[in-house]
Amino acid sequence: MKIELKQVQGNTYVGKGESNHWVSLDASTKDDGSGAASGPMEMVLIALAGCTAMDVESILKKKRAEMTRLELEVTGERAAEHPRVFTDIRIVYMIHGNVRQADAEHAVALSHEKYCSVAGSLKANISYEIRIVP
Repeated sequence: MKIELKQVQGNTYVGKGESNHWVSLDASTKDDGSGAASGPMEMVLIALAGCTAMDVESILKKKRAEMTRLELEVTGERAAEHPRVFTDIRIVYMIHGNVRQADAEHAVALSHEKYCSVAGSLKANISYEIRIVP
């Protein structure tokens, strides 16, 4: 996998990978950015959420679960000292539809233990909660 990153101005960048889609990254104004896009660490949490959500959706679809929508809330705690890595990450899965709790738990566990490459790349303690919303 290969990406390219280009500086726009100050600490504002655009990057694209082999998918050929541009993504903006920015720093806050206090860090010489314009604050117009997500920063790198925010993008890590977005990538984690996207990765596990895609896994869970796919697994529940294979189980023929009647999921109508999936929403995630992700919070991350970072170390006080540099490199300020994520130490703890909490994911709340809000699974809408007629989905059995056991199916949801199985799908989320498979994502975290086997399929989600982003989760597997992080050293943080990742915990989660599953809410079924009828």
